[in-house]
Amino acid sequence: MSEAVESILANYAGETPGVLGNLRRILNHGRLGGTGKVVILPVDQGFEHGPARSFAPNPVGYDPKYHPRLALESGCNAYAAPLGFIEAVAAEYAGVLPMILKVNNSDGLGEPAAPCSALTSAVDDAVRLGCSAIGYTIYPGSALRNEQYRDLRDLIREARAAGLPTVLWSYPRGNLPTEAETAVDVVAYAAQIAAQLGAHVIKVKPPTALVHQSAAKKNYEGIAIGTLSERIAHIMQAAFGGRRIVIFSGGAAKGSEAVLEEIRGIAGGGGNGSIVGRNAFQRSPDEGKKLLSDIMAIYEAAAKKG
Repeated sequence: MSEAVESILANYAGETPGVLGNLRRILNHGRLGGTGKVVILPVDQGFEHGPARSFAPNPVGYDPKYHPRLALESGCNAYAAPLGFIEAVAAEYAGVLPMILKVNNSDGLGEPAAPCSALTSAVDDAVRLGCSAIGYTIYPGSALRNEQYRDLRDLIREARAAGLPTVLWSYPRGNLPTEAETAVDVVAYAAQIAAQLGAHVIKVKPPTALVHQSAAKKNYEGIAIGTLSERIAHIMQAAFGGRRIVIFSGGAAKGSEAVLEEIRGIAGGGGNGSIVGRNAFQRSPDEGKKLLSDIMAIYEAAAKKG
């Protein structure tokens, strides 16, 4: 067994054997298996942003079978998607590639005053399709956040009973200006909320150096947040002192060097890994695989440094 993986799992000692087994399966899969680092390919953008915005840059992405193949061939730890994409490939990839069923989603056809994703599948679907975890999004700051927290409580309980861990997208949104959604204090708060709600894996956005909350500004006078690595270290601290797995989103498509520079900052701050979608699947197959390989090389080097 991997010492790095078992050290991480020791932080979840109160969990069921099923949850621990599926976390172990994700952490031990792919090129980064056994290192304690994680790279996941998420493809929920077709639902969230629309098909052309998501797949027109690389039209093979319209085919649901393309994405798990990309994840598997690149050595990703897991593949995450909504129900339709998972159902289209589960017969071929269940037991071959760890899959995460994204059980709530929202479309981009409106601009609701209170962001809230709809439940679009269930824990039973994840079990039926051989998934290794469920995924769920909350929007701290939304007027509907308390309803989301209550729904999540029930989903985590049900998933735990089925032996499935929960990967939580924690994205501040709603009663916040856009620039505050990635402010370091707000992202740290989102990570803390996710951990308190019982998430096993926490997904947040890489934070900027902005401190948004007036009440928190004095506290941040003594916290190093000048570099991305320092901010990542602070986010890890907010997630139970680094005792929860925290992965960081790749965001909108950008140049390869910009992606890799961000990954270096995440790895340098002790982040557990990345969840990279558009920056991988919107490139040509060869370019997408190369970028994922370069990302994994950075995390491999960080794992060797300890």
